[in-house]
Amino acid sequence: MQCGLLGEKLGHSYSPAIHGMLADYAYKLYEKAPDEVEDFIRNGAWDGLNVTIPYKKIVLPLCDELSPLAREIGSVNTLVRRADGTIYGENTDAYGFEKMIAHCGMDVCGKKALVLGSGGASVMAVAVLRSLGAGNVTVISRHGEDNYENLSRHADAQLIVNTTPVGMYPKNGEAAVNLTAFPACEGVLDVVYNPARTALLLQAERLHIAHAGGLYMLVGQAKRASELFTGASIPDSEIDRIEHTLSSSMQNIVLVGMPGCGKSTVGSLLAEKLKRPLLEADAEIEKAASRTIPEIFAGSGEAGFREIETAVLRELGKRSGAVISTGGGCVTREENYALLHQNGLIVWLTRDIDRLPKEGRPLSLTSDLRVMYEKRRPLYERFADLVIENNGALVETAEKILEVLA
Repeated sequence: MQCGLLGEKLGHSYSPAIHGMLADYAYKLYEKAPDEVEDFIRNGAWDGLNVTIPYKKIVLPLCDELSPLAREIGSVNTLVRRADGTIYGENTDAYGFEKMIAHCGMDVCGKKALVLGSGGASVMAVAVLRSLGAGNVTVISRHGEDNYENLSRHADAQLIVNTTPVGMYPKNGEAAVNLTAFPACEGVLDVVYNPARTALLLQAERLHIAHAGGLYMLVGQAKRASELFTGASIPDSEIDRIEHTLSSSMQNIVLVGMPGCGKSTVGSLLAEKLKRPLLEADAEIEKAASRTIPEIFAGSGEAGFREIETAVLRELGKRSGAVISTGGGCVTREENYALLHQNGLIVWLTRDIDRLPKEGRPLSLTSDLRVMYEKRRPLYERFADLVIENNGALVETAEKILEVLA
């Protein structure tokens, strides 16, 4: 059986990995220009296809039969070529979105919902929300009657669903709305899955609003598509297993802590053990500035160094599945938290002050390390998802982190 994903520009897709964990069939990526789509659908060598933007509507008239849901939504993301050669079209995104809502335990019944965006994903989300008993469901678009200029009329919204690509890699850090404009908001759903935590979800986290990203939906829709491809039922528990596996492999391990606490060495051990790339912020800073760190401090001072550091972390934080070793003072700028947390588990390595070396570290050489630590300690606490003591053997510290990740 030959299956795959059809799109215009696919780049790195998680779909082959997901389908590889769901069933035993070949799954390829098919990048096609718009004028190639019809011929590929009619004459290509495929048995089952997932379809992504911008072709979810284009393939509709190429289907011999549509599911009632696909017809209602006007968008298809799954095609099955039947034994008689006819093509059946379905929208499994709706299945994935409903599973996403159930998984995060969000009660949408009777709630006023805003759906950001007016494309195919928006129509799908509206249909699912209404089927689950949501109250007033309003679509927010750039040019419609309800738009981003008159959001104040919907300040009582209780649920916000982002179906736009705003905040999606590589344009991390952007959000379509500011959640402080919705004091009644109880839940935020974002269909974007890369980064794991979009700017919208990071704000929801800060405001203690229930929230969920799109990875569970991605796996859920793939599970349903796989059932259609093979005709075999797959237990819902597979969604949880695959989502957990993917989430763990995509998550960066970010090491923070005082200068000399062992971040680079522990990072190297973790990278080797997990077969992941090691990204060292200080090395990337020197590369970006074409100067050594002592030279940056001498020429631009700490403020200049921090500007370069944040620019470097902005790019490193977009990566997935890496080990990132940071400089000791990255926590002194609050904006660095979102950059590191969007795709990462932040691990604070602690070490006794009298064990910290100073050589080659400009601030350590000119500062009282105990005073520096007391100033930075609440910042490390603010950033950290996990605290690991590193006063013993470095390999033992790495093993402690691996145990938590297992």
